[in-house]
Parts: sequence; structure tokens; C-alpha cells
Amino acid sequence: MKIAIASDHAGYNYKRELSVFLKELEQQVLDFGTFSEESVDYPDFAFPAAEAVAGNIADFGILICGTGIGMAITANKIVGIRAANCTSVEMAEMARRHNNANVLTLGARITDLPLAKEIAKTFLFTEFEGGRHMIRIEKIHSITGN
Repeated sequence: MKIAIASDHAGYNYKRELSVFLKELEQQVLDFGTFSEESVDYPDFAFPAAEAVAGNIADFGILICGTGIGMAITANKIVGIRAANCTSVEMAEMARRHNNANVLTLGARITDLPLAKEIAKTFLFTEFEGGRHMIRIEKIHSITGN
């Protein structure tokens, strides 16, 4: 899989660690920045990474900021993105199984790194169930185009 990854300054160290972890899982990582802990604005990095997912350049996205909330809000502005801010393995599993989320957002200030790795792994390797869940996603798409 190709994974678009991005962060702001608060998520920079997690982005680096998760990139290594993803490569160990034999995934291709497309890094959209940021590239330091210098203060930046998260939309500048969330948009291009999410656009890569929406444009089928990447299969999934992982976006990291302090809480994950800003990244999720930003990514969900892009048609075709279903970003889920997950703080547990169970949330990541359900985001994929029931919501067919294609972008995971994480909060470096609220989720410890070992858990963030497990959340990411679960998110990437859980399949969408389809069925009644697809009907719901189609309803969302018909309302929002997303």
C-alpha cells in the first residue's frame, strides 16, 4: 500500500516514528511534511496528503497533529475523503469496517506512540464490510458529494 503521511509541528516526531513503523510493515510512505518541529499550520500539510488519497495517488492517509481534530476537519473538506480521528484500536477498526474511512488522524498529545502504532496498523489492515454500511456511505455522498 501507499500511505500519505503528514503532520504539523506537534505531530512531527510521531510522523517520523510512524513512517519507520510503516516501512517495517512493508508499506510505501509518501511524506507530505512538515519536516521539523518549527511551528506550522496543519492545513498546509493535511490538504496535500488528503488530496493524494482522494486522487488515488495513495491508498490511505495518516495525519498527525496535537489532537488529530484539526487534521480530521481539514481532510474531511476534500471530496472523497472520510477521515476518522481515532484514539483507540477499536475506533480504528470500526472506522474501517463500518465507515470505510480512508484517512486516519491521530493526536500526538493525547495518544501514546505505542498505541498510535497499533491504531495505525489496525486501520490499514481492517477491511470495509460493505453491505448496509455502503448504503449509509452512499447517503452521505449524495448529500455532500463526499
